[in-house]
Amino acid sequence: MITTEEPVQTSAIPARLIREVLNGRPLYYKGYRDVLAGQVKSEEIMGSSDLQSVIVGAIYGYLWSQINRRQYRMVTSEAGLHISKGNNFAADIAIFDKATLPVLKGKYFDVPPKVLVEVDIRIDWDEDVANDVNYILEKSQTLFDFGVERVLWVLTASRKVVVMQPGKDSIITDWSNDIVVLDNCVLNIKNLLDEEEIVY
Repeated sequence: MITTEEPVQTSAIPARLIREVLNGRPLYYKGYRDVLAGQVKSEEIMGSSDLQSVIVGAIYGYLWSQINRRQYRMVTSEAGLHISKGNNFAADIAIFDKATLPVLKGKYFDVPPKVLVEVDIRIDWDEDVANDVNYILEKSQTLFDFGVERVLWVLTASRKVVVMQPGKDSIITDWSNDIVVLDNCVLNIKNLLDEEEIVY
């Protein structure tokens, strides 16, 4: 017998389970259905995995030592980006040109970073691989429309990096290959993880 899953009524989903808003659509943390079913607590799905958090930390530490910090400001810790009404994102790592940054005011950033680095997908987009691709494409295009110049998606399960720039073909490459992040800053994730003795 074929059964279909009942659609989730968004009005019944607590706002704390929303990770991002994309084109007016609330995007929930992966695992939010388990929270609604009472199988786990909301706090159990909101944190990064051990692998994701270690990789974000390693990339951030490496980039911190490589970029021109007089010219650029780098942020992490799911920095909030307010793109426009109906578009609020969380960034794993964002690199801003200091010349574009206004005085910090304790709110989401509302100017585009030059570069955004995302490690894995932490939203539930109908739990479908094809839809994960749609999420990457739609979010990246929204970022480009905002003024972001480069988005890197680091995908730990496949050990690939998707390099995206507005008006150019996207590149999917193994994370053992060199990837230009900004100016003359080149990142090789496999080499970085090996140097840091990170087992994955």
